[in-house]
Amino acid sequence: MLSKNKIKLIQSLNRKKNRDETGLFLVEGNKMVEESLRSEYLIETLVCTSAFLDEHPGINTQAFELIETDSETIQKASLLQNPQDALALVKQPKNCKSEFNLDQDLVLALDFIQDPGNLGTILRIADWFGISTLVCSENTVDSFNPKVVQASMGAIFRIKTWYTDLPLFLDEANKAQIPVYGTFLNGNDIYKETLSRNGIIILGNEGNGISEQVGQYVTNKLLIPSFSTNENKPESLNVAIATAICCSEFKRR
Repeated sequence: MLSKNKIKLIQSLNRKKNRDETGLFLVEGNKMVEESLRSEYLIETLVCTSAFLDEHPGINTQAFELIETDSETIQKASLLQNPQDALALVKQPKNCKSEFNLDQDLVLALDFIQDPGNLGTILRIADWFGISTLVCSENTVDSFNPKVVQASMGAIFRIKTWYTDLPLFLDEANKAQIPVYGTFLNGNDIYKETLSRNGIIILGNEGNGISEQVGQYVTNKLLIPSFSTNENKPESLNVAIATAICCSEFKRR
């Protein structure tokens, strides 16, 4: 049975303060719960219907607490408009520096990304292009926000997110002569530039782009050119779309 207190806990994880206090985040939907069970993350509580249990034999050994209930009760607890047969409370990993080597690896750095949907999509893009780490500014939206988790389509369980003082991180990269890329309106055409196999690609805020404080560490300014002939063409791209274009160009070289 799903108690009122447990329902209250589940719904409270919509707020970062409560996620930080409990060390938990919410995963909803059959596919996403399946992704969490296949991952190395620890499942604190699994709430599901008997139908979900029947489809996943042995699942009762994968969670510290298993609560079998009905669809109506899951709907009461859920943050989704159309909940499915399962949700899980999952332990957050510690915010520790991921193991990456900037001499060899390509890393995405996020400068004040605010929209949860954008961050979730960027996680998914990184997963697709084999980029294992996102380095996030401290004012970037929390990667365990339920909307981020949902939009990531499971990538949250495979891509490491590290929140840190971004200017300090980039300063250290500059000292180590690591290439730091960022997109600007006055940058060089990304399709004509020589791009390295390693380094840092900075993605800026949805409204303001890369901040001055962060931009000073960019060593290679890039432009994603518009091919539109319309006089009223858009001024910029959505940050997640820009991320996909950049990742594709770097990875195809």
